[in-house]
Amino acid sequence: MTIIEVKNLSKKFRVKVKENGLKGSLKSIFKPKYKVVEAVKNISFEVEKGEIIAFIGPNGAGKSTTIKMMTSILYPDQGSVRVLGFDPVKDRKKLSYEIGTVFGQKEQLWTHLTPYDNFKFFGAIYDIPEAACEKRIDELAMLFELDDFINTPVRNLSLGQRIRCEIVASLIHEPKVLFLDEPTIGLDPVVKENIRVLIKRMNKEFKTTIFLTSHDVGDIEKLCKRVIIINDGQIVLDDSMENLKYHYLNKKIVEAKMKEKVNLDDEDGITILKDKGYNLKIEVDTTKRSVADAIKLLNPDNIIDINISNVPLEDIIRNIYQKKD
Repeated sequence: MTIIEVKNLSKKFRVKVKENGLKGSLKSIFKPKYKVVEAVKNISFEVEKGEIIAFIGPNGAGKSTTIKMMTSILYPDQGSVRVLGFDPVKDRKKLSYEIGTVFGQKEQLWTHLTPYDNFKFFGAIYDIPEAACEKRIDELAMLFELDDFINTPVRNLSLGQRIRCEIVASLIHEPKVLFLDEPTIGLDPVVKENIRVLIKRMNKEFKTTIFLTSHDVGDIEKLCKRVIIINDGQIVLDDSMENLKYHYLNKKIVEAKMKEKVNLDDEDGITILKDKGYNLKIEVDTTKRSVADAIKLLNPDNIIDINISNVPLEDIIRNIYQKKD
């Protein structure tokens, strides 16, 4: 069953252009110049019921603009959007009762209120009967383990606790679709993993369709079975996580600080990215060699410090472009 249907969607913005210096500032006030920026360029895709889909790309790619058009914050210049059968332009109020949104960098909770008071407030906004609202809060508080701080003012919560409460607030009215924009941004690895577990549990228990944007490859790998990559306002890839992982996410970056210099050359599955004698940076193709093999080549006894990370998302997108050319 198709939950989200986007067809030939486009959006342009008129942006003021300012020259440098005081003269440029004055000129922009009295004789402003503008340029047209095409943020989204004729994109189309569909999302099925119950999917957790990653919608990813670099900053300025058009992710947030697309989400805002799907949630009726912005109106498209061309094309159409249907979410749960509703047109966000014509059915804005009806749609708001059926979807939830969480923006990792923007708070929707009142910081001087407790999470519980915020949840009651959102329940009133969505016309939820008091008894039903209390029952819903109890269910979500148990699922997201909020009991220890549900009566603590939001301003006194940690970032991880606040994000959990933001997600709960967006679920009070039992939305069928949840839009998560960078939900784990700024969180430490342990809290990130907890949020991911909760998102998966929420999808499984409530059958919520989740539309996720993130710059964290870990979010994408652990949550999503399908990935749409957008860059420069255009969709460059729409594929399963399995195919994406095999072709593009199979590389790890190993950075090591050594006690003594190591003479290491490129070989099958291992590429030297930087060699400064005591500091090495190598790329490991895990379809050919394991990270453990790479560490053995460096000699564990000779390693002072080591960091293993995913290839940056921007590099993945660049790699996709190169393979398409």
